[in-house]
Amino acid sequence: MTVASGRVMVASKKEKEADMLAKSSLSPPPKSEKKEQIFNLPLPTVVEGLDATGRSFQEKTVLFYISHNGASFNLANPITLGSRLKLIIDLPPSLAEDQNLKLVVNGRVALVEAHHSPASRNRVSLRFENKYFIKADG
Repeated sequence: MTVASGRVMVASKKEKEADMLAKSSLSPPPKSEKKEQIFNLPLPTVVEGLDATGRSFQEKTVLFYISHNGASFNLANPITLGSRLKLIIDLPPSLAEDQNLKLVVNGRVALVEAHHSPASRNRVSLRFENKYFIKADG
């Protein structure tokens, strides 16, 4: 519950989750999570899905945050909260034993932070679903 200008505002569960995901990208991981694998970011990524008008798109971007729960990146295509997107992430050669491997993961848009300039890309935070796999490029 938040008090703003004398009014009480109640955030929905989705808003709370989106806020938590956004905050997690700005702060260092808790000590209990520091044992996880650390990646050099940005990671080259292709995003696939439907835009806000229902048209399919495929856009190259880079991840600037990733964890076991989700990822954050910038997109030029307009998308809506709750949209389902697929990320195809280039794995670093050190993790892929010098093979060209991709991590493919699906998720739902938890946050869209719009920029005021039409030429700017929107910051998107995606909450991962349980389904993911690693595939060889080709």
